Amino acid sequence: MPEQSANNFAGIEVAMTTMRGVLISEAGRTLDHQESKYEPESLIKSITDLAGELGKSGEIKAVGLAIPGLVNRETDRVLASTGLPFTAREHIHSELMEATGLRFELENDANAAAYGEYKAGAGRDARDIFYIGIGDAIGGAIILDGKLWTGASGCAGEIGHITIDTEGAECVCGNTGCLETIASGPNIVRRARERLNRDSTSSLSRLAMQESFTAGDLALEANNGDDFSVMMLERTGRSIGIAVASMINLLSIERIILGGAVMEAGDLILKPIIAEARKRSFQQCFEATKIVAAELGPDGVAIGAALLARDAQ
Repeated sequence: MPEQSANNFAGIEVAMTTMRGVLISEAGRTLDHQESKYEPESLIKSITDLAGELGKSGEIKAVGLAIPGLVNRETDRVLASTGLPFTAREHIHSELMEATGLRFELENDANAAAYGEYKAGAGRDARDIFYIGIGDAIGGAIILDGKLWTGASGCAGEIGHITIDTEGAECVCGNTGCLETIASGPNIVRRARERLNRDSTSSLSRLAMQESFTAGDLALEANNGDDFSVMMLERTGRSIGIAVASMINLLSIERIILGGAVMEAGDLILKPIIAEARKRSFQQCFEATKIVAAELGPDGVAIGAALLARDAQ
């Protein structure tokens, strides 16, 4: 039964083609979960409808909305939405408040996920964390002494756009060889297909020819012992580990938390990340940093967005 309180908070994550929503109580207990698909041209209506569905489980006081892109919370505007196949409307914040009559808190999806892990997940007993979300895109977020550190422009933490390979593929941001071009879900698939075109011995060769082939399929095959899949995850992990080592050397931060759909591969990708980070960072810095997987699962971004809406009262 939902908690009978007017102090409930909704969190909504906008991803490539779907939205995930949660309703939490003021104490942080999850009361409801919803998921739906949407079309870009009806984004405002889809978010409004999803908030309405969540509201059936308890009165909503405020909504946190997480967008994959650059968000300026000072102006409540989306500066860039590189993680979406369309451009999110600049005035989405004011449009949603007008459409719903609710207070909305707009945030970058990695910042929301980091806040959720800090408050209720793998970072709840840490003071400072760096969060890396690895899914359709790659984002990052920094929490220092309990507060999100967003930098002078509100755009800090974009680890997905650190250059890993100067001669690599072109990124959506306009750079070449970004971490995202190697380790995001779609780019893991791209690299796997390119390799399978040269080597059809893997059990993945049939799947790779299908449009529905995903990084999740590769993780499943890896867990079933497919050598090719294990190799692809190890190589991906090493690239992520290079970026993690840079963060360790730069920040010497207490905890690095890795989340997102790609991390569902578990130790098959976490272990090579840690091994490469150990190899490339100062030993003293590495030993002071704990590298762990996120705990909140697929709803982590939405939960973090809801907690941000709660704490912004």
